[in-house]
Amino acid sequence: MHIFSIGLSHKTAPVSLREKLSFSPATLCAFLSQLQQTQSSQDNGHHSVTRESVAISTCNRLEYYGLTNDPQKAFQEITCRLSRNFNLPPEDFQSHLYFLQDEDAIEHLMKVACGLDSLVLGEAQILGQVANARQSAQTHGTIGKILMRLFDMAIHAGKRARTETSIGVNPASVSSVAVHLAKDHLGDLAEKTVMVLGAGEMGMLTLEAAADYGATNFIVVNRTRKNAELRAKEWNALPLTFDEIDEGLCQADLLITATGAPHTVVHPQIVADVMAQRPHRMLMIVDIALPRDVDDEVAEIPGVRLYNLDDLQHQVEDNIKAREMEIPKVKTIIAEEMDAFLSWYRARNVVPTIAAFRRQMENIRQQELARVLNRLPELDEHQQAIVAELAHRLTNKFLHHPTVRLRAEAAQGNGIEYAHAINELFALDTSSVPEH
Repeated sequence: MHIFSIGLSHKTAPVSLREKLSFSPATLCAFLSQLQQTQSSQDNGHHSVTRESVAISTCNRLEYYGLTNDPQKAFQEITCRLSRNFNLPPEDFQSHLYFLQDEDAIEHLMKVACGLDSLVLGEAQILGQVANARQSAQTHGTIGKILMRLFDMAIHAGKRARTETSIGVNPASVSSVAVHLAKDHLGDLAEKTVMVLGAGEMGMLTLEAAADYGATNFIVVNRTRKNAELRAKEWNALPLTFDEIDEGLCQADLLITATGAPHTVVHPQIVADVMAQRPHRMLMIVDIALPRDVDDEVAEIPGVRLYNLDDLQHQVEDNIKAREMEIPKVKTIIAEEMDAFLSWYRARNVVPTIAAFRRQMENIRQQELARVLNRLPELDEHQQAIVAELAHRLTNKFLHHPTVRLRAEAAQGNGIEYAHAINELFALDTSSVPEH
């Protein structure tokens, strides 16, 4: 049985393709439900070659993890399923896929959970997404004991990476650095009003970062009121248009600008007029737009602190370098968790042999004990118990060393060969042993 992973990510596919191969919560539920049916029944006259399934879908990756006896057929099957699900010919995306097996697939999942494979090194959001993927698969009945154990240990590795190292301590994206800088200057953001100019992806990422730092009072400003209201509804924010910038600035403690405008949209006169109305309250402005949204002269207005991308980029680079210094520590954690999982996984190969071996020895013990006791009818109950205990102890001592050695060899990857030898030597029947 092989563990495998099929996927694409920001490293192998452009965003235009990732958008086409992205599950919504509803479509993921439908996909998993279909997998559950085909794993336990017939699909177009054929059984699915995958035994267990988990799918991770984010804006930066789509990955499918499975268990199979035939990796090549599994690759073809999942590729066809993705093609049908997204109504996309395989040739449009197949060259962007990576296919990993066994230890490579296991290591990859652990790197994903630890944030080593993320667009932003060490980002924490992916750990929750891995946990959600496992929960969705469990809800739909597509995950079994092996992938459950693997995902549990990958999540444990991710938690260890974030508690035992500093891989996620220093903000490493422009939006998170912007908010971290604001917190340093303004203090507790829970008591401040955050105004975001521009309701696009960067603006919303900044809102998320601000919320992570405790902010709850938001203003969303966009060129059109419709989009402003749509985004503001998600954050229980006040929606405004560009014509109402001054109204928002009167309330804001922090302004983060992230529009796609080709020219400046925040001008000195507007800011000067606003600051005249609030002379004792500082206004911090972080311009993360390119081209810049804020006129340089705004920095000269009393009470205003203005930062732009150049100011932030140096901090981003320093923080990324600090995170990169933690990579060896995270890799050590991954190696430890992989060893633990592989020891458990390989030991499963010898469980049927151990169970059959013990069952055979127990049958022999019971038969021989009954024969001896029948030949010694003069023994009282106490004496019979002594003989029974002797037989029991001898059986356990006989089984102990072969069992320990077999488990040890399994942990080293030699379990199948040793199990086969024992099966042959003792003519064991493992077919009726329940799967573990």
